[in-house]
Amino acid sequence: MIVLDEQLLGRSLEVTIAKWYRGSVCFITDLRPQTVIKDEAIPRLLQQQKGCTFVSINEIDFWRKVAINQQFCIVCFALTDTRVGEIPSRLRTLLHHPLFSTKRKRMGKVIRVSDQKTSYYAFDNPQVISL
Repeated sequence: MIVLDEQLLGRSLEVTIAKWYRGSVCFITDLRPQTVIKDEAIPRLLQQQKGCTFVSINEIDFWRKVAINQQFCIVCFALTDTRVGEIPSRLRTLLHHPLFSTKRKRMGKVIRVSDQKTSYYAFDNPQVISL
């Protein structure tokens, strides 16, 4: 399951991603409807879903700040709001990388994708590794 951050609502990203992603695609607000979901509550909510990949452009609140868990993955795109249309193709490229190509390989990682490089840290290795 790919879970998109609520700031990505209304841009049809879920439709574009669903064209090539075999699993389900939803927004974080779909996991707990009719409530406000603060950033600090997102890891707990993701942990309840088991095996989901959360996608956000809010790298300031997630990159190097979230306590990672082996039951989910977080992907932070270092993109401005005007560039969110790039997420589906960049996400597809990321999910084809040998280190992240299966759900099992992604779980327990926080990944940051920028124009220059992709970096990540993992539950079992908190050091940042750049590709």
